[in-house]
Amino acid sequence: MSEVINVRFRGGYKTYFFDPRELTVKPGEDVIVETAKGPELCTCTVGNHEVEPRLVTSPLRPVLRIATEEDKRTAAANRAKEPRAFEICQQKIQEFGLDMKLVRVEYSFDGSKILFFFTSEGRVDFREMVRSLASIFRTRIELRQIGVRDEAKLLGGIGVCGRPFCCSGFLDQFQPVSIKMAKTQNLSLNPAKISGACGRLMCCLKYEQEAYEDLIARAPKADSFVDTPEGTGTIQSLNLLRQQAKVRLDAVPETPKNFRYDEITVIRSGKGKRPEGYDSPEEVRAKRLQQAQEEAKRRRLEEEAARKAAQEALAEQKKSSHSGRGKSAGSKSRSGGAPEEKRPEQSRSQSSRKHGKSSGGRSGGKSGGAPEIKKQEQAKPQSARKPGAVKPSGSGSKSRHRPHRRRGGGHSGGGQTQEKS
Repeated sequence: MSEVINVRFRGGYKTYFFDPRELTVKPGEDVIVETAKGPELCTCTVGNHEVEPRLVTSPLRPVLRIATEEDKRTAAANRAKEPRAFEICQQKIQEFGLDMKLVRVEYSFDGSKILFFFTSEGRVDFREMVRSLASIFRTRIELRQIGVRDEAKLLGGIGVCGRPFCCSGFLDQFQPVSIKMAKTQNLSLNPAKISGACGRLMCCLKYEQEAYEDLIARAPKADSFVDTPEGTGTIQSLNLLRQQAKVRLDAVPETPKNFRYDEITVIRSGKGKRPEGYDSPEEVRAKRLQQAQEEAKRRRLEEEAARKAAQEALAEQKKSSHSGRGKSAGSKSRSGGAPEEKRPEQSRSQSSRKHGKSSGGRSGGKSGGAPEIKKQEQAKPQSARKPGAVKPSGSGSKSRHRPHRRRGGGHSGGGQTQEKS
């Protein structure tokens, strides 16, 4: 560990480490320290304390002594001479017609050197002016050209943020700043808004650049095609600090809406056309709904077809059962009697056979006609079959012998005849 004190020079805000060399310095005390420009008077801001060696810039310059009253009077006298030196230098600049702007004049603590700071757009040949100033002040003259940023650092002031200039407050050295940083941070590119008092881009653009780069790495790109809880759309702009994206929805493009990064899904990153074959969730849901409706319709048609087939099968079964019953009734009629609808046809066939048999019997047919005659006898009334019955003949008419029908065949013993009355 290294023991140091913190000091601040006149007109500045930055503090520097110095080696106290066994001196005990309290905050607020003036000390004389050794610098590259010689001894200088400065004010202690932090007393003796220890810091890590890596925080100390080598070489660590020493504290010469604690400032005395004589040192303070010398420093005050030097500061009193600076305005006069500034006016004389301005006159010489006009006299020699040099294109330069004088910024500040500083006397060294011991008065051995006067330092003039100026700015210029190009190189300036000020050798004649230096010789003229040296003849006036009878001391060493040094002119140092600085940039506009260094000018703001030397003069100091209040920035647009309401705080003292960063360069005159705590910056060790100037960092390069580009317009790309302003674009990355989505700032206005108006130079009047992003430039400092020096006319250059503000140093504070560098402070948040790494944070913005990290936010951009985790954010979707602008003009990306994304899917949101309210439908698909295109990213119109990004709010990196809030981590939100303004999306122009395809359904309602006139009213963009803000969504968090975790609420959106990137379908196509950056500019370009809509991906081929991509179906949005709404389209997928519509297709699934249509497929479900078609499937339900197909199942309904299948159920109706199955129901109709079952009804037809049931009707066919009933029809076959009725036809089976009719066939069984027909078989019974062939075994025990003919059905009612077939009796007329059967009686006609029997009567035709009877007439054939009768004529055959009368002509001396075969004995096979006896059963038919017997059936006809059975069909006649009982009185007609009584023996000895005489059919009355008409009055006044001549009686005629009429033979009785034979009961049997001609060859089976002959038939009996009725006597005429």
